[in-house]
Amino acid sequence: MPKMKTHSSAKKRFKITGSGKVKRFQAGKRHLLRKKTGKAKLNLRGSTLVSAADTPRIKKLLCK
Repeated sequence: MPKMKTHSSAKKRFKITGSGKVKRFQAGKRHLLRKKTGKAKLNLRGSTLVSAADTPRIKKLLCK
C-alpha cells in the first residue's frame, strides 16, 4: 500500500505543537477591517489552538 499524502491546504494552515496539540491562526484579518475596532483587530493577532473535537480530523489530514 502506498504512503498517505499530506493534505496540501492543511499543511499550510496548521502546525502540530510539541505536546501534540494543533495550532492555527485566527480568521477575520483579511478584509473589511474598516468596521472593526482596533481592539478587535488586536485580539485577532497571533495563533490559537484548534478545538479538541476537531483535532483528530486535522491530524488525519496531516498524516500524524
